Order: sequence, then structure tokens, then C-alpha cells
Amino acid sequence: MTNPIRDPDAPESIAHDVALIGAVTAIPSMLRVICKNAGMGFSAVARVTDLTWTACAVNDEIGFGLQAGSQLELRTTLCHESRNRREPIVIDSFSEDAHYAGHPTSQIYGLESYISVPIVLSTGEYFGNLCAIDSKPAHPSDERVVKMMEAFAEVIALQIENENREQMAQRLAERREQDAHLREQFIAVLGHDLRSPLAVVSATGELLALRKADVDLAKFGARLLGASRRMSALINDVLDFARGRLGAGIEADIKPDSVLETELREVVSEVQTANPDCMIIADLSVESVVYCDNTRLQQLLSNLLSNAVFHGSTDHPVTVKARIENETLELSVHNLGNTIAAESLGNLFEPYWRPKTSKPGGGLGLGLFICSEIVNSHHGTLTVSSSDQSGTLFTAKMPVSQKAA
Repeated sequence: MTNPIRDPDAPESIAHDVALIGAVTAIPSMLRVICKNAGMGFSAVARVTDLTWTACAVNDEIGFGLQAGSQLELRTTLCHESRNRREPIVIDSFSEDAHYAGHPTSQIYGLESYISVPIVLSTGEYFGNLCAIDSKPAHPSDERVVKMMEAFAEVIALQIENENREQMAQRLAERREQDAHLREQFIAVLGHDLRSPLAVVSATGELLALRKADVDLAKFGARLLGASRRMSALINDVLDFARGRLGAGIEADIKPDSVLETELREVVSEVQTANPDCMIIADLSVESVVYCDNTRLQQLLSNLLSNAVFHGSTDHPVTVKARIENETLELSVHNLGNTIAAESLGNLFEPYWRPKTSKPGGGLGLGLFICSEIVNSHHGTLTVSSSDQSGTLFTAKMPVSQKAA
């Protein structure tokens, strides 16, 4: 896992990388082991970029003078060559080396022996170098020393990735906490700050609707009341979405209900009253006790029925059926009219999704998502079919007892 995109040479990035290496508790021991086995007095983990060389961890037994956070001019080191070649550079004695004799790095820092091994992450990102130096000749070219350095470089790369993952996880946890706080504020605003003025609008509409003597004023009140009810329904939908999608799903208070049929008929009556031009046929037969959240099932039917009335043909009735078969409550709503395109069926229960052909004023596209969440909270299934011949049919099936769930 790599760090988020950032300037590696920015002071905050360098400080981050120094702290990152400092958090790996095994590195000081590694550096001491390198010095002991290579016979050299200074070892370090360096962060090497296109522009900078920064010591992130140091074991200094010869007074070289660097500590964590110290920087050297990049071009005065050999690490940039190792970085470019992605290969170790090993020198037992600068003065006797055929290629590096008289090299500026040796002259600037008074070095005689040198080894630098690239630290490369699994993603291919180059972090820096694991290096050791001394002012006297040594034998870092010994195969055991080189293999040890390469093995330590791989371990350090793994530790860097682990630290990055932990930091990323911590940032995600902090972000979730912030999101949860914002969600609670959002719900509070919807639940209180919007409902309070809406209640005033609704009450005003009711009062105006009662002015039967003034027909125009009564009609205006009825429209105002209808609009406030629709706004209230939209708020309810968004609240349920906020609690369900961003939380742990829509909660259901499951308990035995012996009058569910009556409660469902109340919903049918309410929708019928609100839509007097539409014929609704109710075929309800729920005669036994059902373990459910009756308020949520009323909401389920209200959403499905309102959806059918809105999208259905005014020339054909909407049919609601409810019955119990094989310990399962089956609740369905059917309408004729505009069918749902086959390619849209898979998206119907997604939040905020509406077909391109949807008529204006159809809400936020949360109703069917909430229906699906309600059915899920009852351990059931919600399906839909739609064709020109048979119309559109939504069917919810839920267990009627806790044992069946």
C-alpha cells in the first residue's frame, strides 16, 4: 500500500517518512547488527527521492555526525546512483576500487568502505537505501554481508508497508467517526429543524382548507396541505435512507401482531382518499398472528401502493393482495400502465435511482430502496416483474413467525 499522492520532498512528507521509520522498533537492532557483521562504524536507513537524501534512522559508532532527520546533498552521495540503477553498490576500499577510486563521495566525507542497498516496496515504489560506511577499509562485499543487507532491506520495506496500512486504517477509522458525527447532525436537522417549520405549513394548510365559504382559499389550503404531506414523506424517506444506508440497515421492532389486516386496510384507505380518481382493489386475508413491525409494513405497503398509483394507468385498477401461505406473508401490489424496461429492473431498489422516463414529481428515488430495506429487516424478499401483457407486480414475501425467520 502506497502513501496518498503527495510531494515526497515537502517538509511534511520528509517528517512523515522519518517518523514512519522511527516507528519500526526492529530497525535500531538491524543497524547495530549491520555494523557488527560488516565491520563498519556507521549504518543508516535513508529516504532517497529525486531531490533529497534524508537519514531516517542512524547507528553512529564513529562520530560521523548524522542523526534522524539530517540531510545530505543528494549528489554528494552514491545513493542516487543506487536508486537509478535499482542495484546495491558495494565498495571495500575506495582507494583501491577500479571504478570508484577518487570518487567525490569518498573525498567529501572521508570514506574508505561503503555499501548501499535499495529499499523497494512491493508496489515497485522506491523508498530509499539501507547503507553502511566507514573511514577505514572493510569487507562489505562478503556474500554473507550483502545477503544480510538485502534481507534487511526487504524486511524494512515490508515494515514500511505495514506502518502505512496501519496509518491508513487509523485515518479511515477517524473518517468513519467523523462521518458518523455528521450523519447524526444530518438526521437531527431533518428530524427537528425541518419538521418544525413544516408543521407550521401543514397547520396553516389545514386551517385554510376548512374555509369552505371561500372556495378558492379552501382549494389553496388543500394544495398547501398536500404539498406539506409530500414534503413530510420525502423527509421520512431521507431519514430512513440515512439510518439504513449509512448505518446498520433499517431497524424493525418485530413483535406479534394480530390485526395486521386491519392496519393494511387503513393504508389502502389513506392512499385511496389521497387519490380519488384511482380505483384500488384490496384483496386482504391475514387472519393469523404475524411477527412483524406493523408500522414498517404499513410504510412498505404505502410506498408500493403510491408507486403503483403514480406510475399506473388511470383506466385500470391497482390491486393489493395479502395472504398467508406456508408460514409466509405474501404482500403484492399490481398495476397496469407503463411497464418497467428490462434493463431497469436490476436498478429499481438502488437509492436515488429513477428511470429516465420517470415523470416529474416522483420523489427522490428512495421509496423502493426503503421498501427493500424493510423487507430485508423482516428476513424476506422483494421481487418485481413487468411486461406489457401482465403489467407490473411487486411481491414481498416474509416469514410470519420468528421460527420461520
